[in-house]
Amino acid sequence: MKKLDTQSTDFQAELKALLAFETAQNLETERIVADICADVQKRGDAALIEYTNKFDQTNAKSIDDLILTQADLKSAFERIPNDVRTALQTAARRVESYHQRQKMESWSYTDEDGTLLGQQITPLDRVGIYVPGGKAAYPSSVIMNAMPAHVAGVKEIIMTVPTPKGERNDIVLAAAYVAGVTKVFTVGGAQAVAALAYGTETIPQVDKITGPGNAFVAAAKRRAFGVVGIDMVAGPSEILVIADGTTPPDWVAMDLFSQAEHDEIAQAILIGTSQAYLDEVEAAMNRLIETMPRRDIIEASLGNRGAMILAKDLDEACGIANYIAPEHLELSVENPQEWAKKIRHAGAIFMGCYTGESLGDYCAGPNHVLPTSRTARFSSPLGTYDFQKRSSLIQVSEHGAQKLGETASVLAHGESLTAHARAAEFRMK
Repeated sequence: MKKLDTQSTDFQAELKALLAFETAQNLETERIVADICADVQKRGDAALIEYTNKFDQTNAKSIDDLILTQADLKSAFERIPNDVRTALQTAARRVESYHQRQKMESWSYTDEDGTLLGQQITPLDRVGIYVPGGKAAYPSSVIMNAMPAHVAGVKEIIMTVPTPKGERNDIVLAAAYVAGVTKVFTVGGAQAVAALAYGTETIPQVDKITGPGNAFVAAAKRRAFGVVGIDMVAGPSEILVIADGTTPPDWVAMDLFSQAEHDEIAQAILIGTSQAYLDEVEAAMNRLIETMPRRDIIEASLGNRGAMILAKDLDEACGIANYIAPEHLELSVENPQEWAKKIRHAGAIFMGCYTGESLGDYCAGPNHVLPTSRTARFSSPLGTYDFQKRSSLIQVSEHGAQKLGETASVLAHGESLTAHARAAEFRMK
């Protein structure tokens, strides 16, 4: 891992270089995705079957081969071990409870001239959640994407999940059953996003698409935005740990590993206020790496984008954290709630030495779909509010039309929009 010191004259440049991530769109990927999306939009189910057989090495003869029923999901739930069933139900219950508190309600008020103003909250009609398949299966992603939609009151939750070589993951399907997913289609990649965005003969068009995926999925979501809503175009996983030396070094080392093991471009950063403690964590990492099944990925990640930063104090560490605006921020310090008040930009803040980031990934309650690549400066975690929308309410009284009409008339004439002005004037006595 790189070693940085805030007292170095080159620190800001080194930090900026560390955080730099190539976000430019790959033109070849964009071209392939554009062709796939256009083809699915044109040929519908036929194109979907063709791409699924090609990329996932399946032998689907018709769209029916790519559909899973509620009975299929229930069967998967019944097949998995009891402890896994219990874990899924516990996680779903905690996530549901947290997201219930995010639910927005309609409101209105009447001003002094009798005009009613307010906001009406309604759920989206239908959403699509993309769940990765292939190298890894993520039942937690099913729960984190489906449960807030369910809480928001979305009537239809359509899930797409690739099944390479026809292999279906029972835990993922069981998670869909627990989280209230309505329909499941075993398709993935850009073709799945296109089907959700534009609709086919069988897959209905959704209003919003959420969920992580590879570069082709990200490019397809970017292309679909505007036709449908999307949650975000996520970058690599990130963790930033601020440690004051009171947490066992092994714990911090493993927390850094927990994000580094996602892929070779994930980012794990530790900020400490003591060089001796940073050395202890490094020693723990060197010892524990021997036990990691995904050692090669972790080492590549830490070597590519990982770092240890020596800060003069926790105030400075929090300032650096606000600049980084990490996806996951661990405040592994004494009095973490006080230090959390200094954090303005982070996807999720994990407070105290017992709050490992992995608990947030699975079952703490808050959503694990978080802003990455410094976008926490201006965006928020996925939540119930992402599956609700707001409509403004306006009901002007006869008395109110006199006062508002005069104001609107003056402003409309100022913009040379005569019809606007006359429409307001007609309602004035």
